Amino acid sequence: MKFSLRHDSDLPAEVLFRAVSDFDRIERMLARRGIEVRRNQLAAPAAGAGWDVGFDLRGKRRELQLDLAQFDQPERIAMTGLGEGLDIALAMTVIALTRAKSRAIFEVEIRPRHMRARLMLQTAKLGKSQLDRKFADRAGRFLGDLTSQTA
Repeated sequence: MKFSLRHDSDLPAEVLFRAVSDFDRIERMLARRGIEVRRNQLAAPAAGAGWDVGFDLRGKRRELQLDLAQFDQPERIAMTGLGEGLDIALAMTVIALTRAKSRAIFEVEIRPRHMRARLMLQTAKLGKSQLDRKFADRAGRFLGDLTSQTA
């Protein structure tokens, strides 16, 4: 299952990339939302850095391991993750539209690793349009929060 979002910003591409790659700030934002985040590798943003993420979803504790697979400043960040029966790929690309405007493209792809996860994704695909709207709304708000204090 694949989700994507294009978000245009009134920030230059370098400033937008700096905001979305500020992992310390992202960790604090997630912690305020009740998500437990533990960095398990490098302190600096570079390929090989990783995080263990824990959160409650639908009454059950979920665990996710994320690894930074690609960090090409100032344009692309890619992460891979393992969840309960799922492989997750996250990618964020920043494109300069003009000197003062840019676009962030977020892509998330979720692939099942076993039959139970495959059944869960097949069920979720029945409500894909609603999931697309929720993803766009939440990712847009999160990006807005990240860039609100950046200038």
